[in-house]
Amino acid sequence: MTVEQDALRVMVVDDHPMWREAVSRDLAEAGLDVVATAGDGEEAVRRARACSPQVVVLDLNLPGLPGVEVCRQVVGHDPSVRVLVLSASGEHADVLEAVKSGATGYLVKSAGRDELLDAVRRTAVGDAVFTPGLAGLVLGEFRRLAAEPAQASAPAAPQLTARETEVLRLVAKGLSYRQIADRLVLSHRTVQNHVQNTLGKLQLHNRVELVRYAIEQGLDDEA
Repeated sequence: MTVEQDALRVMVVDDHPMWREAVSRDLAEAGLDVVATAGDGEEAVRRARACSPQVVVLDLNLPGLPGVEVCRQVVGHDPSVRVLVLSASGEHADVLEAVKSGATGYLVKSAGRDELLDAVRRTAVGDAVFTPGLAGLVLGEFRRLAAEPAQASAPAAPQLTARETEVLRLVAKGLSYRQIADRLVLSHRTVQNHVQNTLGKLQLHNRVELVRYAIEQGLDDEA
C-alpha cells in the first residue's frame, strides 16, 4: 500500500523471519512506514542509525548484541527514538532490564494485532505502554530505587511551572497523556508540550526517566 508522507516511521527487529515479516506487514497495512527491519543486534544498531525510525519494535532475544544492549545503543545515539519491546518473555527481570536500558514500553508476544498497533502509536508520542500487570511492576521498582540513599548531593531542581508540576504528578501516578488531558481538561497536544518542556528543563530523555524523577521527588504520593 502507499504510505502517507507523514506516516509514523517504524523499525522491526526480530531474529525469526516469519514473525518479523508478519509484524512488519501488520504495521504497513495499518498505514505505518516500516523503514527497516533487522534480524540481529549489530544489524539493528546500524540500520537504526541509518534510517532514524521514530519507534523501534524490538525483540530481546537476538543473536550478536542482546536486545537490551541494542536499546541502550540506539537510545544513547538518538534519545528521540522510542523503543517498544515485543518479547516472548514476561519475566520481571527482563522487563526491568529493558526499561533501565531505555525502553519506553514492553509487550509480550501474546498481544493481539490491534493492541500492538495501539502500543506503537502511543509509544511514538511518549506514552509508557506495558502489557497489563507490568506497569505496576515498573512503578514499584522506581519507588524502591527512589527510597535508596542518594549517592551524592543532587543539584537544585529546575523551576517548573505549576501546570508542568501538575502534569508531572499525574505522569508519576502512571496516567497516559490522554488520561492526563481528560483529568486537567487540556488537549492531548498541550499535555505533550508540557511534558516536552519538562524533559528539557530536567535534562531527561524520555517518559521513563521522567517517571523515575517524579517518584524520587515524591510527586506520586501527593493527592
